[in-house]
Amino acid sequence: MESTLQLHNDLYPKVMPAGAFYAVSSSNPSASRKLLANFLRADVNAKLTEDRLKQWAETDDIHTALSLLYRLQRLEFLYGEAQPSSQIVKVTSDIFEDILGQLSDCHRALLVDKDGFYLANVGFNHETAEEVANMASEATRLSEKHSLLIKNNLNIYNTAVGICDPAGQSELTFFPLYIGETKNILVTAGLPLLNSEAFVTLVRGLYLLDGEDIQLTNK
Repeated sequence: MESTLQLHNDLYPKVMPAGAFYAVSSSNPSASRKLLANFLRADVNAKLTEDRLKQWAETDDIHTALSLLYRLQRLEFLYGEAQPSSQIVKVTSDIFEDILGQLSDCHRALLVDKDGFYLANVGFNHETAEEVANMASEATRLSEKHSLLIKNNLNIYNTAVGICDPAGQSELTFFPLYIGETKNILVTAGLPLLNSEAFVTLVRGLYLLDGEDIQLTNK
């Protein structure tokens, strides 16, 4: 099968929500995460060619790049589309707040930096947002501290931390998002709605901010 892999011409790579989540859900590098991250960084109007695929897969071997692409397609992390449908948004506080509102069933969410300061907020009053942002930072640090126990002993491979009701339904969830060397935290109240194009758009926007010191909120 691998020896017959060929790249379809004139297609645009479309990263799915599951692929975007996998790309940013861990700080551990892998070939799959690198390729997905480079897709998410790229211009949405860039067609997938062999040269671009090798560049984004960070390899000079087209067979290796095609095999990796095929694996991601099998996992339904991405597919090719005839016309680009993804968006790259101008990174502003208002835009990010609109996106955040689509990621929670009660339209309450925060984007927090690693130090516990919120960058964008929808649905929380300012004082509550500050406290929740600080709690998000502490909760994700605790999860990272015990990552070997969680992964190796308990066989739990998710990095999110949640506060649940007695039925196990999430009431507040902290999702660490690793963008290059930068860690952000997505906080959602109620039921998270990350299986959406809005989440992919958020991740693309965060890649635009990677390495830049930008404050999204004036609050």
